[in-house]
Amino acid sequence: MTEHVLHPRITDTNDWVTLVFIMAFGIIALTKSVYENRFEDFTKLIFSDKYVRIYRDSSHLMGMFSISLFIVQIISFSFFIQILLNNFGFGSKTDWVLFIQIFTFVIYFILSKFLIEKIIATTFKIEELVEQFNLQKVTYRTYIGLLLLPIDIILFYYESILKNIPQLVLYSIIVLNVLLYVYSIKNYRKEIFSKLFYFILYLCTLEIAPYYFMYYWFTKGSV
Repeated sequence: MTEHVLHPRITDTNDWVTLVFIMAFGIIALTKSVYENRFEDFTKLIFSDKYVRIYRDSSHLMGMFSISLFIVQIISFSFFIQILLNNFGFGSKTDWVLFIQIFTFVIYFILSKFLIEKIIATTFKIEELVEQFNLQKVTYRTYIGLLLLPIDIILFYYESILKNIPQLVLYSIIVLNVLLYVYSIKNYRKEIFSKLFYFILYLCTLEIAPYYFMYYWFTKGSV
């Protein structure tokens, strides 16, 4: 009689991580070759607002340039979340199943939020303001995502890095996002103040509440 031995499925391997990073840099290289001038302006975003001024039409949000870098952004943030979970003891940074779950959740969260924003903006009759505000916000967040990608690689491959480095990176991202909101509000202050009440409702509903509930869920779930 043949004895069958069941072996547990092994999900912890580094190979898929390397492939994901290669794919991300491949998308960046392809985007740079196809949109050379635009990509050059985009890389200078931290020093100049030329890119924001040139590509301020909301139609650019659905172009292939934005979509390609959006994919890289999702990869970058998803893997950083996985590194954080690994750091806090909630998962392994080499678990590809966990990465797919995080990747799917991030896409679902962003797209759902975007759709709800469109609905609320239409309801409040502030579509143009929200579109401009979101375009600038998305542009800078994509830029942060690209900057985060090499940091992900360092955090993954260098085990000797201090354990609190991922938290410091997280705090830096939060600070950058707050500064981004302040900068965006400053740029559109005239439009915002003309519809201040509706903008505050929009801000509280879609820019504060979701992150608060996610933070509450995570901290309570970790107790």
